[in-house]
Amino acid sequence: MFQETKEMFRETDRKHQETEKMFQETDRKFQETDRKHQETEKMFQETDRQFKETDKKLNKLENLFTGQWGKLIESLVEGDLVNLLKKWGINVQRTFTRIKFVYDNQKGEIDILAVNGTEVVVVEVKTTLVPEDVEDFIKKLNDFKKIFTEYKDKKVLGAVAYLRTDSNAGLRVERMGLFVIRATGNSASIINQKGFSPKVFEVVF
Repeated sequence: MFQETKEMFRETDRKHQETEKMFQETDRKFQETDRKHQETEKMFQETDRQFKETDKKLNKLENLFTGQWGKLIESLVEGDLVNLLKKWGINVQRTFTRIKFVYDNQKGEIDILAVNGTEVVVVEVKTTLVPEDVEDFIKKLNDFKKIFTEYKDKKVLGAVAYLRTDSNAGLRVERMGLFVIRATGNSASIINQKGFSPKVFEVVF
């Protein structure tokens, strides 16, 4: 009887040890799974970081490309501007490019100004023209004489030059009383319809 009891205890102890080993093995596997999960998480974080870095570089390249195109179109438009406006009865005496200003605590820039004794033509240059650009430019024209008080006695006219356009923004430009300058190839042209009369912008308070 004593021997049988002793054997039972041994068997129980053996099973307990086996169970303990199973728990240890299970715990080890959980730890291994957790380690792999952490490694996977780190890999995802690194991949996400690399995607963000690539996206940042692509945006930088896009901005550089757009900026260079913008400068090219500005140069093209400025070179043709005197002759283009002369055909519409505006005899330009001087042109200025990239005129920076600060107004109402906001920084801004005028792409091109064409000036004579009585008139100043403010030109906005875009690689791709969208309707929002037209709205923003109209606001700039309405504030022009408040920003540039030296031109307060001149007629202020507006023009938008672009390479391509979205959502019929080009048609909206003419309806708002602005000259429409289309840059094509190595030249630019004013494409307003015959009989077009440009709007004179006064100070809007």
